[in-house]
Amino acid sequence: MSAPLDTVKHAAETPETGLPWAELGLKEDEYARIRDILGRRPTGAELAMYSVMWSEHCSYKSSKVHLRQFGEKAPTEGPGAEAMLVGIGEQAGVVDVGQGYAVTFKVESHNHPSYVEPYQGAATGIGGIVRDIIAMGARPVAVMDPLRFGAADHPDTKRVLPGVVAGIGGYGNCLGLPNIGGEVVFDACYQGNPLVNALCVGVMKHEDIHLAKAAGTGNKVILYGARTGGDGIGGASILASETFEDTDGKPAKRPAVQVGDPFQEKLLIECTLEAFHAGLVVGIQDLGAAGLSCATSELASNGSGGMRVELDDVPLRDSSLSPEEILMSESQERMCAVVEPGNVDGFLAICEKWEVTATVVGEVTDGDRLEIFWHGEKIVDVDPKTVAHEGPVYERPYARPDWQDALQADDPARLPRPADGDALRAAALALVSSPNQAAKSWVTDQYDRYVLGDTVLAQPEDSGMIRIDAGTGLGVAVSTDGNGRYAKLDPYEGARLALAESYRNVAATGAQPLAVTDCLNFGSPEDPAAMWQFAEATRGLADACLELGTPVTGGNVSLYNQTGEAAIHPTPVVGVLGVIDDVARRTPMAFREEGHLIYLLGETREELGGSAWSQVAHGHLGGRPPRVDLERERLLADILVSASRDGMVDAAHDVSDGGVVQALAESCLKGGKGARVVVPDGLDPFVFLFSESQGRALVAVPRSEELRFADMCAVRGLPAARVGVVDGEALEVQGQFVLPLAELRSAHESTLPELFA
Repeated sequence: MSAPLDTVKHAAETPETGLPWAELGLKEDEYARIRDILGRRPTGAELAMYSVMWSEHCSYKSSKVHLRQFGEKAPTEGPGAEAMLVGIGEQAGVVDVGQGYAVTFKVESHNHPSYVEPYQGAATGIGGIVRDIIAMGARPVAVMDPLRFGAADHPDTKRVLPGVVAGIGGYGNCLGLPNIGGEVVFDACYQGNPLVNALCVGVMKHEDIHLAKAAGTGNKVILYGARTGGDGIGGASILASETFEDTDGKPAKRPAVQVGDPFQEKLLIECTLEAFHAGLVVGIQDLGAAGLSCATSELASNGSGGMRVELDDVPLRDSSLSPEEILMSESQERMCAVVEPGNVDGFLAICEKWEVTATVVGEVTDGDRLEIFWHGEKIVDVDPKTVAHEGPVYERPYARPDWQDALQADDPARLPRPADGDALRAAALALVSSPNQAAKSWVTDQYDRYVLGDTVLAQPEDSGMIRIDAGTGLGVAVSTDGNGRYAKLDPYEGARLALAESYRNVAATGAQPLAVTDCLNFGSPEDPAAMWQFAEATRGLADACLELGTPVTGGNVSLYNQTGEAAIHPTPVVGVLGVIDDVARRTPMAFREEGHLIYLLGETREELGGSAWSQVAHGHLGGRPPRVDLERERLLADILVSASRDGMVDAAHDVSDGGVVQALAESCLKGGKGARVVVPDGLDPFVFLFSESQGRALVAVPRSEELRFADMCAVRGLPAARVGVVDGEALEVQGQFVLPLAELRSAHESTLPELFA
């Protein structure tokens, strides 16, 4: 005889019945709190909902106390503050970019699933972030992917990277969205915990902004999109909210990874946008992490009433699923809409037109309860706020680790360095051919970067740029950056450096930086050292955003990126969005015209802590990261934007990982033009070439604009040194070495194909 259905009535009558709260990722005190909230033991379905919604991945229970700084320290003046339309708390942030347009953008992680099942983990990461954007009422126009993998020559990296890249390309290409940038970084610390972050940008008119709420008693709740299956169950509560155990490099927990269908998602995009434009939607929520548990509880919690849901009406592709499994499933390509009764037929007709399955599964009620029924029996009766917004909040203990002082004291100044031209030449070749500094075209060529016809800049440019109004040329630029090596040396400064680089990259293309999204990737919050890194990085980013006037609009926290005792480097990935009035005035990175003068903007100091040179030449990580002067970064950005707008520069490229020699090599190779460079007086050639001092950029200035450009820099107090000229077919550092472009290109472009092709 089968066990009785665990209804609300049955739960009240059987208080001693044991439930698998620990297996679902809950702590004993969390389970006790659920019982206190309900005044009884939860049903199995209620326990399923609380377990996923109170998970680290969904509730931010360990990070929330620190994330509040982004609101408390949010800029109140400047272009970014004035542009903010929707901030933290919604599915994605929204900023005003002028001419009646608004842009929404957000970055999230799909790290753990991408290690377990690289193709589907990465593919569904794209799918999830795209649904966040369409849920705001915007049409997605571009995606980006900041990626981090283990050592490039490790056997498991050869398993993970090709699958991740294929998943990103396979899903994004099928959606018809250009992939315009991101990063590919290799480090042994990511061996068992690759980072697969996904960013999407969407465009809409101001009046098209929609928020996730269930308002209006009697309004219908419609589930539409793919049918619900058994994939992704426990993805948020177990897979994404725990560390991996050391299993000798063998991935586990495969069933918790979702399976994506990009063709279904494309239909979902068009269906949703048509319903929005027809004025048929009151509120909307995508079903990502936590699935139906999230959609119903958040819509009800954000609305003005309660909600009643008939779980029997949920379309299934596996009829054997239990109510708990239906509520926890993270099957992809699903959304939940709240629609007025008089508009239901119109909404369903649009879904039918696009061949999207749609079913009325409930309605908004006049109470304050979320009630879910199965076979006519009530199996959930909760206050939705307690599920969606009132989970536990932890002030985890954190402490600066004992090893931090020794790490910072291990100054790379003690390392042997090249002392003559031949040695400098060899060091330059080793650097530009190293996996982190080598060309990433083997990866990015698998992505369609120009579909839709509005991409004006894409990787390897400093930032991706999209035209959003063909008539005026209005566009936006986006960059993502984050140096885990810097953050390991000093997490506070590492986060500030990540923002500075991303801000600089946007400005280098001619766009005015406006706003920030972030993906904060760290180890276990139960490790005081990892929690200290998180607290310091969050504080650093909040302080830096306030100083630069770039508000955080939203983002994601990914914790438990740890296998056993081995945590990843603290890796705050910062995305910056900027606006440009006319994309025709953008500045590319390529040296294109012989005779143009090469200027180095900013100051060069001997700063090699965490540098690419120390990693490539010595496998070394130690010392202090470069200093960052955010006022100088703002000045540099203003000059780069002004020079682009006024036609004073033909090329610009930020100086960051690898220093000046890496930037020169990339600009030469992108344009197919050589450069003759001189070492400025008073600078050691090695420091000039390999230092990673911040607040610097290389620009190519037409001779006709030199006086105007140099005067602008002088008047505004920005150091600007003429260091060379675009010329010939080699990178020549006079008095030191000559590197023919053919040799440089071979070294730069052969590394990844040799490793992975």
